[in-house]
Amino acid sequence: MKVLLLRLSSMGDVLHTLPAVTDLRRARPDVELHWLVEPSFAAITLLHPGVARTIPFPLRRYRKQWRDLPAALWDLRRDLRAEGYDRVLDAQGLYKSALLGRLGGAPLWGLDAASAREGGATRLYHQRFPVAWGQSAIGRNRQLFAQALDYSLPETPPDYALQAASARLGAEPLATPWGGLVQQPFVLGFHGTSWESKEWREDYWPVLADMLQRVGVRLLLPSGNAREVARAQRIAAQSDNVTALPAATLLDIAALIVRAKAFVGMDTGLSYLASALGLAGVTLYGPTAHTQLAAFGTAQISLQSPEVCSPCGKSQCPLPEAKNGLILCQQALRPEQVWTALSPLLEHRS
Repeated sequence: MKVLLLRLSSMGDVLHTLPAVTDLRRARPDVELHWLVEPSFAAITLLHPGVARTIPFPLRRYRKQWRDLPAALWDLRRDLRAEGYDRVLDAQGLYKSALLGRLGGAPLWGLDAASAREGGATRLYHQRFPVAWGQSAIGRNRQLFAQALDYSLPETPPDYALQAASARLGAEPLATPWGGLVQQPFVLGFHGTSWESKEWREDYWPVLADMLQRVGVRLLLPSGNAREVARAQRIAAQSDNVTALPAATLLDIAALIVRAKAFVGMDTGLSYLASALGLAGVTLYGPTAHTQLAAFGTAQISLQSPEVCSPCGKSQCPLPEAKNGLILCQQALRPEQVWTALSPLLEHRS
């Protein structure tokens, strides 16, 4: 059986789908899985041994280049239908993913209206499956896959199945200038997110860096866009133990991840990539709930803000203090608390 999977974005959502792909590979070795995804995240899908083909499609780009979209959709339709899929599975539950799924020329299956983020999109499906809210994103994906592709849901813990990819990334030489960054033990700080309300205070990072310096560990800050680069540079200017990293590809950062001692991160895709690659870490949650998003593993620690408003689920803080740049839920996660959680993890990887 040949199946097309739609999970276009974001990085965290793509990573949270990998354990379901692992389940599928073990339960249904007869299934050949292809994955339609935004090009920015295609490298992640290629790391998993259960993905036979990755099909990058830059739907986000066509928001600004919409005149080119009809021709691109026609080309995509031709490419997908040439594959002769037996089934298309939309694991995203959005109008955009459902519409692209219809191009595959095979029965389109996905969540039911009560389970999808955009319930109206499920009218485009040929078959729908209920998956309850209020549980982890990883668990929801595993349940959808098991129902749609007809196998029993495994009772085993989630497995990203990236062990081989982690070993390969660790064995490959680092590209310039990355090689010089790993001469001293380091922790990665994933400071950037798509929601400003998730960001940890800039003046907290140098405090953590000073704590790391006492044990001979440096703090490296990667960035994904110009705003994050500027933020990392402002943080680095406050401590001589912080390095703001130059722009890098996802695979470059993955190669650093497998060499790091640990990470501290927000609820952001790079935190989940690090967890999936087996790096010990501490993830901080303010407006979002760790119970729905936390990575699995004994070396993963999730810290939820103790503020009564957390988690609110809002991308913009509604409190009046936010007008002055003060996000109370993130302020409540103090550097000392993060250090208490992080310091035992520094021995997790020699």
